[in-house]
Amino acid sequence: MTRPRVLLLPGRGNSGPDHWQTYWERAFPEFERVIQSEWETPDVRDWIENLHEAITRDSRPSILVAHSLACCLVAHWAAVHSGPIKGALLVAPSDVDAPAFPPGPIGFSPVPLQPLPFRSIVVASTDDERVSVERSRQFATAWQAEYVLLGKRGHIGSAAKLGAWPEGMELLNRLRGA
Repeated sequence: MTRPRVLLLPGRGNSGPDHWQTYWERAFPEFERVIQSEWETPDVRDWIENLHEAITRDSRPSILVAHSLACCLVAHWAAVHSGPIKGALLVAPSDVDAPAFPPGPIGFSPVPLQPLPFRSIVVASTDDERVSVERSRQFATAWQAEYVLLGKRGHIGSAAKLGAWPEGMELLNRLRGA
C-alpha cells in the first residue's frame, strides 16, 4: 500500500526557519510545502486554487498539515472541492470571524462549519491569541474532528519553540496509519 503524501500548509506569512513545519520539511524531504503567491494579504480563492492543484496533481491520497489561517483554508477547500484526502492535522486554527482578528486576509470569513469529509484532528492551546479554547472546540465539533488541547503553547508556531514537535508528529502518524 502506498503511503499518503503529506502536504504542509503554512498560515499567513508562511512558516519561518524556526517553525515546526519547516523542521518537518527539512527532516522529511518527501513532505511538500504548498506555496502560496501572497502570504500577507491572501485571497481565499487563490489559496483554494493552489491547494486544489497540489492535491490533484498526484493521484495518491494526501494528508493535509495546516497551521493557523491554513486550517480555515482546508475548511473552505472542503466546502467546494473533493479529492483524495486521507486526513488533516489542523493546528491552531485562526478565528478569522473574531472582531480582534488582524486585517489582511480576503474572503476567509466566515469559517465554514460543516463536517469535513475526512478524518481530522484539531490541535489547540490554552493561551492562543488567535483563537479561544471555546472557539477551537467549536471548530473541532463542527468539522467532526478529534480535539487535542495542549497546555500553554501560544499559537503553536515559531514563538512556541517546539523544534521538530514530536507530539505533533505522533498525531500526524496516527493519521498516516503508522
